[in-house]
Amino acid sequence: MKYSILLLIVFSSVLVKAQVGKQFPAMEAETVEDKKVKLPDDVKGKYTLLGLAYSKKSEDELNSWFQPVFEKFIQKTTGVLAGFSYDVNVYFVPMFTGVNAAATGTAKRKAIKNIDPQLLPYILFYRGELKPYKEALDFEKKDIPYFFVLDATGKIVYATSGKYTADKMDKVEEVME
Repeated sequence: MKYSILLLIVFSSVLVKAQVGKQFPAMEAETVEDKKVKLPDDVKGKYTLLGLAYSKKSEDELNSWFQPVFEKFIQKTTGVLAGFSYDVNVYFVPMFTGVNAAATGTAKRKAIKNIDPQLLPYILFYRGELKPYKEALDFEKKDIPYFFVLDATGKIVYATSGKYTADKMDKVEEVME
């Protein structure tokens, strides 16, 4: 039993690391105001943190990252700490595929109603095929979110998955520095 758990942990980390060094695949998503954002083209020029989720359960874990990421990378610092803020792009991307694609409009309306307005500009909604992203990004477990740090050219320089932890955030921050 211990061997199979260890093997699962090692295998999971290998899968997540498999994307590092690859270009992030082209994806067109929308803001709550229906503005189109093309990833990675529209974020080139600076580091970008992307969080992707393609099931309700993974969306819940994606949400665990909202506040810590907002505080670390989005919220503008003032006073003595003003020089220590990051100049990075951040997007959380719930993915609506298959029959769930029809729910994108409903999800946008719920987001407007339930999510802090300061976070809304950082949420993109993807509607379309899942298969190309599952293949390119090696994400098979639908119940967890996946996070990718892209460099200024759109290349994946770090990848992780799952619920927020301080250790994961430290690694993300380390890569962006």
